[in-house]
Amino acid sequence: MKELLAIIGTITHSEASLAGEINNATKNIPILLSLSSPAAAAAAARTQLPSSLSSRLPPLIQLGDDIKVHMQCLVAIVRRFKWQKVTTVYELNNGFSYDPSVLIDLSHSLRHVGSEIDNHLALPSLSSLSSQSELKSRIENELSQLKNKKNNRVFLIVHSSLELAIMLFEKAKQMGMMEKGYVWVIPNEVAALLDSVNSSVISSMQGVIGFKKHLMETSESYRKFKFKFPRRFALEYPQEEYTPSVFALQAYEAAFAVAKVSNKSQGMCNMKEFLVKEELHQSLTFSIIKVIGKSYREMAFWSPISGFSKNSVRRKAHEEISLKIGVPANSAFAQFVNVTYGQSKNEPSITGFSIDVFRAATKNLSYHLPYKFVPFHGTYDDMVNAVNNKTLDAAVGDISILAYRYQLVEFSQPYVESGLCMVVIEKPKKSKITWMFWNAFTKDMWLMMAAMHIFVGFVIWLIEREVNEELQGLGEMLWFLVTVIFFAHREPIRRPLARTVLAPWLFVILILSSSFTASLTSVMTVSKLEPSVLDIQTLQKRNASVGCDRNSFIVKYLTEVLKFKDENIRRMNSSDDYPAAFKNNVIEAAFFAVPHAKVFIAKYSCEGFVIAPGSTFMLGGFGFVFQKGSTLARNISEPLLKIIEDGETEKLEKHMLSKLTCFRSEEKAKDGPPLGYQPFLGLFCICGTIATLALLYIMICSTLKNVENLVRNIRGASAKLRRIRRWTTTHFAGIYSKIQSWSMRRANVALETRSSVEMVIDSEQIPQVVEVV
Repeated sequence: MKELLAIIGTITHSEASLAGEINNATKNIPILLSLSSPAAAAAAARTQLPSSLSSRLPPLIQLGDDIKVHMQCLVAIVRRFKWQKVTTVYELNNGFSYDPSVLIDLSHSLRHVGSEIDNHLALPSLSSLSSQSELKSRIENELSQLKNKKNNRVFLIVHSSLELAIMLFEKAKQMGMMEKGYVWVIPNEVAALLDSVNSSVISSMQGVIGFKKHLMETSESYRKFKFKFPRRFALEYPQEEYTPSVFALQAYEAAFAVAKVSNKSQGMCNMKEFLVKEELHQSLTFSIIKVIGKSYREMAFWSPISGFSKNSVRRKAHEEISLKIGVPANSAFAQFVNVTYGQSKNEPSITGFSIDVFRAATKNLSYHLPYKFVPFHGTYDDMVNAVNNKTLDAAVGDISILAYRYQLVEFSQPYVESGLCMVVIEKPKKSKITWMFWNAFTKDMWLMMAAMHIFVGFVIWLIEREVNEELQGLGEMLWFLVTVIFFAHREPIRRPLARTVLAPWLFVILILSSSFTASLTSVMTVSKLEPSVLDIQTLQKRNASVGCDRNSFIVKYLTEVLKFKDENIRRMNSSDDYPAAFKNNVIEAAFFAVPHAKVFIAKYSCEGFVIAPGSTFMLGGFGFVFQKGSTLARNISEPLLKIIEDGETEKLEKHMLSKLTCFRSEEKAKDGPPLGYQPFLGLFCICGTIATLALLYIMICSTLKNVENLVRNIRGASAKLRRIRRWTTTHFAGIYSKIQSWSMRRANVALETRSSVEMVIDSEQIPQVVEVV
């Protein structure tokens, strides 16, 4: 098992589980190449497995067709034979039961073709029962109930193994349900194996209709397979006869691809990448067969692209027949479809919004769709008729669905909502708007001008107030700001610095005044406009001439629905013809499909064109046209819905409109929105910079002057302090000397007094000797 590279075959629940166990046991990762339909195999092998096992499953490459394509073939057969009621038969526990959405889609598709599912017959697989007899008994009971109803006798086997189908037809034959009046339809997985069954099985299936994958017998791989297989099979099984089916060819091609890329890749991941790139091409054509006699006959062929045909498409594997998709060669709106030729004039370059949407939708199809755009010279009616007559396989362009409902063609899902609207040019009206002048500039512009004006005036006032007696007070500054706007200021500007600040601002005021006058004129002109024609009834009463695209459905809509006279309809070749037609009074109004009107208004709105209010009629949308009975219309509708829901079409439309530029004529060049500050930002920056530098200079000078005065004041104060200190010192020194002398005198007096007292006391204590003479 270590050398296991891939597992090829129909992948069932048990086989997927076994592959997961191999992966766990050997750590080897084989690639699963499933020959079954993705809806059956992938759902059974992955969706229904436990999450722990599903995460360990090997890589899966689907070789089988999407089961939805098989369902489309069933629906096409029902539609061809116009069966109104059918019974679906399918096998449970064989992959199909795990995808109930298939039956839901089948039911919706049948209703679309006028049929419905009357009964469901769900049969168990042989592997789920204990014996064949039990299964046969179950089949007999179910068929008996259906036979007794007698309300419909059309049985569609949606999904079944060959073993169950054999037992089903054997029992149906025994019960008389294979006789005239009963219809049985078998799917590809049964019809493709009819070459390998014996004659007894064929005898029980007489009259059965089915579809099987058509083998491309001219392909190189088929020729090699057809040459090698019989020889190899005869050598190994000489007693048996076997005609290989399409599944055998698919298995051979898959095995050959694995062998081819195994030497080129290193590891399973790389090998899967190589296998995906390898051309395991499968035909999208089915053979419609009917079991007659000892075998079956090919009655017709069907493909999801071209529907039913009598002849099969025989081609090599690497060759594909492309669909011829017609596109209008001379579309009035090149933004939707534009056909250009190079110098060689052989291969045209076809671009546009509709082309981008078609390409985006086909990328999401479940199969490869080869196609080629073919320029069609003629009206849209002629192009749709060419599709109806099968000259073209389909048509792509800015085509409205409603206009061609009477045609025998199919339409896809609309990719953009459409309708009919009237475009007119505006004319002057008498209404006036109060405070209209405010609309000349934007709010930001008004604020910017006011701020700059006050700032410049404030700087000039700071410069002049010391030397100019007329600009000293705040009131004088405010009056100066008013008068300078009109260049009527009488206050002389004396300082050169103030003149340097004022000069560029006067230049800005001059420019702003001129711009204000022009913008106000434009605003007043636009405000006086109104649609020249308010309703369609006015046009009809006037017998007015109107314009529309010469190739559009609008011509018929104007004459048959809106009742315009044909002689009053002017047919235009290009969208660029309308402005001149309005200007020269050739037409008074123009009718467009709404998507076309968006393009026209985006391109010419500055010329005064508007959509007249209340003139829009919802008619459906733009879609793609296919041949009647072609399933491609329904196939492409699903991916078309997906890209619409994902917002991809909206992005494409915005990208288309973003490329348009509104062309202005000279007389209309003055019209426009209010002016903002952006065009004058350079002037504002220059004036602001000069005023700011002047303000800084004033502040620096003022600061230096204040510092000088402060130093001078400090020096004066210091001198005063010194004088005070000298006076204080002198004054207090005299006082001190006086106090000192007074103190000395007092001390001397005290000493003398004390000495006298002491002498007195001493004299009293010493005995006195008196001499008597």
